[in-house]
Amino acid sequence: MTVTVDEALVEEVSTAVAEGRAESVSAWVNEAMTSRVVRDQRLAVLAKLISDYETEHGEITEDELAEQAQRDRDAAAASRATVRRAG
Repeated sequence: MTVTVDEALVEEVSTAVAEGRAESVSAWVNEAMTSRVVRDQRLAVLAKLISDYETEHGEITEDELAEQAQRDRDAAAASRATVRRAG
C-alpha cells in the first residue's frame, strides 16, 4: 500500500513517536484508521436510526431542530448554574 500524507502531518506523527505518544508511525496510522472506521460505522447507525424515525414519524423539520437546539442550550446553562452554585 502506498499513501501520500501531508508533510505537516508526518512531522506531527514523528513528534508523537519521539515523545512516546505513539509506538510507531505505523501504529499511529493504524489507530487513526481504526478511529475513522468506528466513526463511520457510528454515523451509519445514526443515519439508519434517523431514517427509521422519519419513516415512522415524518421528516424532522428545521423548526424541530431549532427548538431542540434551544432546549439543549437552556439545559447546558442550567447545568453550569448548578455547578457554579455548588462550587
